[in-house]
Amino acid sequence: MPQGLIVKALSGYYYVLPEGSRLGSDSLVQCRARGVFKKRGISPLVGDRVKYETTENGEGTVTEIDPRTSEMIRPPIANVDTAMLVFSVVEPDLNLQLLDKFLVHIENTGLHAAICLTKADLVDLADDSSEESAAESAEEGEAVQTTASSASAGLVATPDWLTDAVELYRKIGYPVMLTSSRQGEGVDQVAEYLDGKISVFAGQSGVGKSSMLNAIVAGLDLQTNEISHRLGRGKHTTRHVELISLAKGGYVADTPGFSQLDFVELEAEDLGSCFREFQSYAETCKFRGCLHLHEPGCKVRDAVEQGEIAASRYEHYLQFLQEMKEKKRRY
Repeated sequence: MPQGLIVKALSGYYYVLPEGSRLGSDSLVQCRARGVFKKRGISPLVGDRVKYETTENGEGTVTEIDPRTSEMIRPPIANVDTAMLVFSVVEPDLNLQLLDKFLVHIENTGLHAAICLTKADLVDLADDSSEESAAESAEEGEAVQTTASSASAGLVATPDWLTDAVELYRKIGYPVMLTSSRQGEGVDQVAEYLDGKISVFAGQSGVGKSSMLNAIVAGLDLQTNEISHRLGRGKHTTRHVELISLAKGGYVADTPGFSQLDFVELEAEDLGSCFREFQSYAETCKFRGCLHLHEPGCKVRDAVEQGEIAASRYEHYLQFLQEMKEKKRRY
């Protein structure tokens, strides 16, 4: 029975790349899923490795789904091992609270995460509002101070608030790439990081995900829209999940933009483990299951007070914890 990889899902059809074929060779098989999957409450996902049967009209039917190594709900995609979180520096302004929310969800799924900051060439053209919005959630003197060149060698005059944000997340352990698709800065670095992996691009609308993919994949021409200045967010230019082939055999998914994430599959007791830098301190908290609020002997709070954990990250942790509690009360 033939095997393949689902590279696109659209309007109830699953487009399967047969094993041994390459994307772009017009070899995709348009398939429906067997009814038995619906009865079991299972839906094939982009990224699934499947077995399928061909039908007389040249289409096919997905008959079996191989075990998944990972599964994401938003966006709906399977077997991803790396999430590239794409956030713009300006237009819209860098939102570290939303970045931390994305990171929590990625950590909860067990994927590796990397951060791509786009539109760095526009940062010196923006007004002071972008600096103020990022400064509210960045370290106030606690992040590691570096020169602008450490953030990106080719971009000029990186402001301190941006340098601090980049170094904060690098210190935690996340790869951070400062990029400009228009100038080509950081594009090779992103492409090299993605080589050989199955990756997903995620982030809110209007941050330049499609522009970055157009820059790293030769011949790709994904639709892009300029930011809506009235609303401060982009229009959704990506309508479905689709895998795009990379030069060295990996795949990357361009996914529909979204700016809101719900904590529906995460318990309050598990939130702290989604903040990487909390983990070594949490292991030595006095009480097992410590929520790092007001409990005596909390080593996480001690680390925040001593500047070993960023105050901004701890503040976001508290905000997310409160959001989770309020959601539980509503349900």
